[in-house]
Amino acid sequence: MTILKVLASYPGGFASLADVKRDVAILVTSGREWSERTTKLAARLPGLEIFAQGLVERRDGGWRITDAGRAALDVMEKPAAPEVSPAQVAAPEPSPAIPHPASLVVAGPDRRRMERRRRRRRPTRQRRTANAF
Repeated sequence: MTILKVLASYPGGFASLADVKRDVAILVTSGREWSERTTKLAARLPGLEIFAQGLVERRDGGWRITDAGRAALDVMEKPAAPEVSPAQVAAPEPSPAIPHPASLVVAGPDRRRMERRRRRRRPTRQRRTANAF
């Protein structure tokens, strides 16, 4: 995240490796505020790999941010949607009445669970054996 910000601040998005190291060192040691900010922003794009994802490319002794890198930076810096409390959420409109069939067909895991319950509820029949009398 910090490297993307540093590269985006240079004209053409290119900076020498020495410039990148210097600027990153300044930002990282500038205080807790920068660290907390970058942590929050980076959480918006987990698993960020600037070289593997083509966000930064190596060139002639330096690095350059790509268009994909600028787009990723924009996504991370985009203001978060305001949190909405449950009281602010309007109740959904009731759907029109749909007639229910007499027998409800249950599919998937619930169907299997219901069948297992039904089998357990059936009384087991005692088999008569010749030795029982």
